Amino acid sequence: MTRPAPENVTKITCVGSGTIGSGWAAWFLAQGRDVTMTDPAPDAEAKARVNIDQAWPYLEELGLKPGASRDRLSFEPDLAKAVSEAEFIQESAPDREQLKIDLFAEIDAAAPVDTVIASSSSAFLPTSLQSTCQHPERAIIGHPFVPSYLVPLVEVVGGEKTAPEVLTWSHAFYDAAGKKAMTLKKEIEAYVANRLQHVIFEEASSLVAQGICDYEDIDTAMSYGPGMRWAFAGPVVCYHLGGGKGGVRHMIDHFGWTGEEKDKQALIASVDAMVGDASVETLEAWRDANLVAMLKAFKPSPKSD
Repeated sequence: MTRPAPENVTKITCVGSGTIGSGWAAWFLAQGRDVTMTDPAPDAEAKARVNIDQAWPYLEELGLKPGASRDRLSFEPDLAKAVSEAEFIQESAPDREQLKIDLFAEIDAAAPVDTVIASSSSAFLPTSLQSTCQHPERAIIGHPFVPSYLVPLVEVVGGEKTAPEVLTWSHAFYDAAGKKAMTLKKEIEAYVANRLQHVIFEEASSLVAQGICDYEDIDTAMSYGPGMRWAFAGPVVCYHLGGGKGGVRHMIDHFGWTGEEKDKQALIASVDAMVGDASVETLEAWRDANLVAMLKAFKPSPKSD
């Protein structure tokens, strides 16, 4: 089988039907794709269909693609049969490294040689997961975020033997499937977003341990402060906007720079590339419009007082 163009993939196999796997299945179904699911647990199909049914109203609210239907889901308990005609495979088995290494080898032996095999792993190096594959060049990480049927980000990570064209194809596939892909320039455990989350949570725990605040304060600080801005702008663009009309250059001049000069220039160049020819005034209007939209759309906490 020749690998189809990323936008033409119609046959997807989801290996593992837990929270992540069924979330992936729901998303792909909502995109108008055919999904085959496989999982050895005896009650896997029933639980997966419950998860997909729970996700479906939210996907309908977002807008289903032409042909989207839960009827396009099939379940095949035999792994080899499930992947035998797949045009893309998303593995979401429990996050145990040796289990995934063995599973990747099994999938690799049964799937068409051109089919990309992506793992939803949240931590492991793709070099490790592809280590016993006959065709390691098509093995990658495609790391989603919970809930995988709503959060757009997918981190694409290649291992030592992953072919560069597979990374390019996979990035394009996730984008074509309605996700927001980012491809790491080299592999690292836990990838990018999880590492950022971990740093924040470690600092949060330290602040609580020092008696400065409690954990509810942490969530309040993030949800009603930087988290709102980061949702659409990210910390780099927010840093730029924090400099007022002078942007990132004023921020650096005002607060100083303790790093290398080359790193400072790299940040400035990156910001310039990210914002293009948009003025600070234009970016501020964009920021404020997004904040107003978010504030209007927020739902109150379900916690009972």
